[in-house]
This record gives sequence, structure tokens and C-alpha cells, in this order.
Amino acid sequence: MNHNKLLYVDDEFINLQLFKFNFQKDYTLFLASSGPEALNILEKEDINVIISDLKMPGMNGIELIKTIKDKSPDKICLMLSAYYISEAKEMGLDESLIHKYIVKPWNKNEIIASLSNLFPKS
Repeated sequence: MNHNKLLYVDDEFINLQLFKFNFQKDYTLFLASSGPEALNILEKEDINVIISDLKMPGMNGIELIKTIKDKSPDKICLMLSAYYISEAKEMGLDESLIHKYIVKPWNKNEIIASLSNLFPKS
């Protein structure tokens, strides 16, 4: 099992590309532009860490993480959003579902620090 697999979910193409550019050397990256696409990837790949944007059309990040956690409570989910945590809570965010909440625009070092504890050192 590869513990360095990471799924990043964001409906904005530029954000997916930026994330890929910054992290593809450090992790086996999977990118999805929607909740259903992310769930499809998770059915095929053994990925333990998921980072999702909050605001996405159709299935938002909260709905996605709830769906992931219902099937696999051991998965580690991080939430990225331009919204503050209080606004995310108003949208239905249950903090017990997420490992960490990161406010956009994200900082590469903050994400590296958050992820470094989640993956074994190689």
C-alpha cells in the first residue's frame, strides 16, 4: 500500500494545476474536478489522504467528505476554502470529519507541514 497517495479535489482547473505543480514531486497525486469524480478515483485507488475544496458546484466539499467518511471512516480529509471556518460551519461542516481546515489562498509550507505528519518518512 502506497501511503504517499494524495487526492486533491477542486472545481477550478487553475487550482488543480497549481497544486500539481507544487506537490507532484513529493506525492503520488490524483486530481479530481468534482465530488463524483473524486469518489470514482477512490473506488479504484487506495488513497488515505484527501484534500477537498469546500465550494464546488453539485456536490460540495462537505457532502464529499461526509460520503467518503461514511464508507471509510479511517480516511484523512483536509478541507481547503476561501471561507472562514465559521462560515463553513454554517454550511454544515462537522469538524470531527476533517483533520485540518486550510484557508485559501493556501501556503505551500502550511500544506507540507500538515501532510508531513500524515505520511511515513521515506
